[in-house]
Amino acid sequence: MKPLDFGRSDDPAVQAQLDRLSALSVPQGRLGLDTIRALMERLGNPHRALPPVFHVAGTNGKGSTCAFLRAMLEAQRYRVHVTTSPHLVRYNERIRLAGELISDAELAATLNEVLDAGEDLGPSFFEVTIAAAFLAFARTPADACVVEVGMGGRFDATNVLEPEALAACGIAALGLDHERFLLAPDDGVPKEPMARIAFEKAGIAKLGVPLVAMNNGEKPNREIALVAERVGAILVAHNKDWYIGSHSGFLEDRLGELDLPSPSLVGEHQMTNAGLAAAMLRAQTRIAVSDDAILKGVRAARWPARMQRLGEGPLTALVSAQQVWLDGGHNPSAGAVIAAHFDGPLHLVIGMIEGKDPRAIIEPLGKRIRTLTVVPVPGHECHPVEAFGAKARAASNLEDALLGVSSDDFPILIAGSLYLAGEVLRLNDELPD
Repeated sequence: MKPLDFGRSDDPAVQAQLDRLSALSVPQGRLGLDTIRALMERLGNPHRALPPVFHVAGTNGKGSTCAFLRAMLEAQRYRVHVTTSPHLVRYNERIRLAGELISDAELAATLNEVLDAGEDLGPSFFEVTIAAAFLAFARTPADACVVEVGMGGRFDATNVLEPEALAACGIAALGLDHERFLLAPDDGVPKEPMARIAFEKAGIAKLGVPLVAMNNGEKPNREIALVAERVGAILVAHNKDWYIGSHSGFLEDRLGELDLPSPSLVGEHQMTNAGLAAAMLRAQTRIAVSDDAILKGVRAARWPARMQRLGEGPLTALVSAQQVWLDGGHNPSAGAVIAAHFDGPLHLVIGMIEGKDPRAIIEPLGKRIRTLTVVPVPGHECHPVEAFGAKARAASNLEDALLGVSSDDFPILIAGSLYLAGEVLRLNDELPD
C-alpha cells in the first residue's frame, strides 16, 4: 500500500500526477541543494520572483508559527501564499495561493510541468512539491509568502530561497526528531545532538536577513548564534532581543511592548509561537504590518490537528457525551506540550508509525491515562500494541477504538501521528480548507 503522504484525489488529472509523485522518495545518501537548484533553473527560477518570504524552521511549533504569520498578514489585508507540510487529508493543503488552496486544475498542471522538467534529475517527493509551490507562487499575484521548512533546514528544499527573497527567517522550538537524517555523521558539524539539530535548523540563515530564534537552551542558542555570525544574518534572540510572557501575554522587543491576547490555538506554548511570529514581523522591513493586525492574527489563526477539539461529526457522534481532542504530536517535545494541556485523567487513542518512539506521548501523560487504545495508521507500517505496554489494547480502526472507550466524564485524546490525524479529520468531515 502506498503511503497516505502522497495523497489521494477524486480528480483524475490530479491523481495521475500524485501517482507519479508516489514513485519518488527521499533519496538515500544524497544531501545538498544541487538537485532543487537545477530543477528551479529549468523552471525559470521562480523562487527569485516571489513577494517577501517568511521562512520558518523548527522541530515543534513551526507550523503553528506559520499559521500565526498567515493570520497576521491577512489581518493587514495582504494576499498571502503559504506552503506547509505534511498535508492532513488532501495534497492541495501544501500549496495555498493568495489565501485559497490551489485548485485541482492548477495543481495537476503545475505538478505535471515540474515532473516533466525534472524527470532526469531524480528529484525527491519534497523537492518536486516545493518547486511546484514556488512556481505557482510566482505566477499568482500576492503580497507575501509564508514557507515552512520540511525537515532540518540546511539541506531542505525550501533552502533554495536566496537573501533577496526573504523578509525574515524564524526558528521555533527544537527537539530530537528525524535523527536518522539530522544526526547522520558528517564532517565539521557539532557532535552534541541538540547542538547539531540547532546547526541544521539555523542553516536557513541568510546574509543581511533577520533570524528570529526562540530560546532553546544554552548549547542550541550558541550554535544558532555561531551560524548567524558566520553567514552575516541579523540574529534576534528570544529572551535577549525579544521577550514573551506565556501567562501575562505580552511581546517586548526593540520596538517596545505589545499586549497580546490569548491565542486562538490551544496550549500555553502557543503564546510563544504567536510571539515568534510577531517578532519576525516586527524585525523585518520588507512589508508593513501594524500592531493591530498582529493582535487580530493572534486571535484568528487556525492550525488543524494541533490540540484541536473536534466538532460534531460522524466520528465524535460515537462518543457524544465526551470531548474529543486531536493532536498529531509524535516526539517527546510534543508529548510534553500535550501533557501540559491535560491536568486530569483521559482516554488515549494512539497510532504511531515505525521509527517514532512509542514512549514519546505515553510517558509524559503517565498515570493520567485511564485507558490506552492502539490503532493502525492507515497506509503506514506502525508500532504494534505490544510496544505501548501491558495495559494497552488494540482496535482495528478509529471507530472501534472510540466505541470501546468507557462512557464517563473524561476527555478522549487521539494522538501519535499527523497521518492518523488526517484520517480522523476525514472521518469526522472536518477537512482543512
